[in-house]
Amino acid sequence: MKKIALATIAALGLTGSALAADMPVKAPKIAAPVVTNPWDIAFGAGVYSNYIFRGISQSNNGPSVNAYFEPRYNVNPNLQLYAGLGGWSIDFSNRPTAEIDIYGGIRPTFGPVAFDFGVWYYYYPKGECYNAAVPGECALNGNILPNTANNVIKKDLSFLEYFAKATWTVNDNIAVGAGYFYDDNWLNFGFDAQYVSGNLKLTAPSNWLPTGFGLYASGEFGHYFLGRTDAFYGNIRLPDYNTWNVGLALTWNVFTVDVRYYDTDLSQGECNAITSDFNATFDPGAFVPGVNGALGNAYGSKWCGQAYVVSLKADLTYGSNLK
Repeated sequence: MKKIALATIAALGLTGSALAADMPVKAPKIAAPVVTNPWDIAFGAGVYSNYIFRGISQSNNGPSVNAYFEPRYNVNPNLQLYAGLGGWSIDFSNRPTAEIDIYGGIRPTFGPVAFDFGVWYYYYPKGECYNAAVPGECALNGNILPNTANNVIKKDLSFLEYFAKATWTVNDNIAVGAGYFYDDNWLNFGFDAQYVSGNLKLTAPSNWLPTGFGLYASGEFGHYFLGRTDAFYGNIRLPDYNTWNVGLALTWNVFTVDVRYYDTDLSQGECNAITSDFNATFDPGAFVPGVNGALGNAYGSKWCGQAYVVSLKADLTYGSNLK
């Protein structure tokens, strides 16, 4: 009897082990890898009381609007490729319909230092040529200012620019930047030009303002190295010049309101030689020997002087603002 009981217990133990081994075991849950879309799109628009480009008004000291569209591809968290298309409303001497910007480049980041290397094409479509001394269309149009022999301009001012920029984010409140820009035929004047600049941005601590708001001050100082024009402009040596701006900006969500002061060290006569301003006025004090010819051609432009610009901008990215 004792042998039968022991046999029965052994049989039950073996059966229990076998059944336990055959029971399905629930596999532990494994978190699915997070898939990040490397593509993103930045876009925005702005309204400006004056469109000033490196110290010189491109909108006859009047208002301007702009917009841009920029697809981006993030190779990894520290490397971005991008291309863009933008445009500005302008009022420049050869009367183009707009400024169209076509650009692209690469943005590598190394710790707190961000770089930007690329190429930018400034396209000014449907301009008009003014130079009574040049046969054809230019002669038919005459001079921009009929009572001057000096203000002439080409139909096409488009040019290509190569650039390299760097920004060092010191901390949440301080960023320092620098840039180098090379133009192989600046504004189609017939010479290559170089522009170098440095900038500083000071951002207010986040606890200074209500949630969602930001405040920063920023400024830039730049220098343009120009050259000698081709025969169309009389083979004159255009002056190098300094330009600077400083401003204060308030941000909320995707919007920025910016108030900024601009200036250059160009005289009104030098400014007119560079811009062929159709609003230039006669001023004996604007005479610059070797730049604007005889004293009778001493016309001055106010496109390069002191200016205060107020702007309202909106800048968004699909990944941060719309998803």
